[in-house]
Amino acid sequence: MSSRTPLDRRRFVQQTLAAGAAASFAWSPQRSSAGAEKAGGYQIGIYTRPWDQHDYRVALDAIAEAGFKQAGLMTTTMPWGKLVISADNTIEQATAVGEEVRQRGLEIPSVYGGGIPVQKSLEAGIDGMKRLIDNCVAAGAKSLLMGGIGNEKLYEAYYKAIAETCDYAAERKLPVTVKPHGGLNATGPQCRKCIESVGHANFSLWYDPGNIFFYSNGELNPADDAATVDGLVRVGMCIKDFDIVDRDGTPTREVSLTPGTGRVDFAKVLQSLRRGGFTQGHLVIECLARGDGSLTGLLAEAKKARAFVEQLVANLPA
Repeated sequence: MSSRTPLDRRRFVQQTLAAGAAASFAWSPQRSSAGAEKAGGYQIGIYTRPWDQHDYRVALDAIAEAGFKQAGLMTTTMPWGKLVISADNTIEQATAVGEEVRQRGLEIPSVYGGGIPVQKSLEAGIDGMKRLIDNCVAAGAKSLLMGGIGNEKLYEAYYKAIAETCDYAAERKLPVTVKPHGGLNATGPQCRKCIESVGHANFSLWYDPGNIFFYSNGELNPADDAATVDGLVRVGMCIKDFDIVDRDGTPTREVSLTPGTGRVDFAKVLQSLRRGGFTQGHLVIECLARGDGSLTGLLAEAKKARAFVEQLVANLPA
């Protein structure tokens, strides 16, 4: 029987994977594909979230069939939970996910990996961040997306854990980002505070215009908010729409929309972000209209969303 502990085994596996995986799949501003060149420097992708009632391989099949080359990993139905990759995965699981992605001719622009256990201790949060980084590298992801934290008492520890692991991620060529996600990172100015509290070049903002609307109950327009994040968006953004819809007589906030059908003026948002320095990177669709929830219906909406974003980018001023 081997005397190697689980932690020793994880380190051994990650060391053998890190150099090749990070070098092959890490994002850099200079790295582009034919698809990115056609999109004026932007790479268009879609997250697995619309297929969250299905196995992640079903989502990957649909993403490839819809004509995407970039598949962001977020939620689906996994044997170990809802997140495709999190801090709780093993290196072997993350590696297997990455192989499934590559078999379909796809790349991973972004992984949303959930939270880190800073409620236990700062050290536990740092360890969780490192495990999350290791798993992203093992899968071949180009960036890690964090959701922030709404508990004011844990705010300092959360961003301290990120700050303490930014060098660790940078050494593995994995940018770390945070998105507007309600609570203490619901607006551009709040996100700026988060970014500046970490103060590391490897930590930036992944903009989400749908969430700006959503968490302000439709009152803060992301076309206005985007100007407050100049210089912060360097890696990517969510293409997520928003509207307030009638649900049995009750006005309800909704983001499960196909981009271009709601209130977000994506052209104005992207033009503002471009003025602020985001002139290339990832544009990843997060949500689609669910309709009847069928795979056929989701595939049709995915194709519509891809065409919308391609046209959005094609119409950008030079």
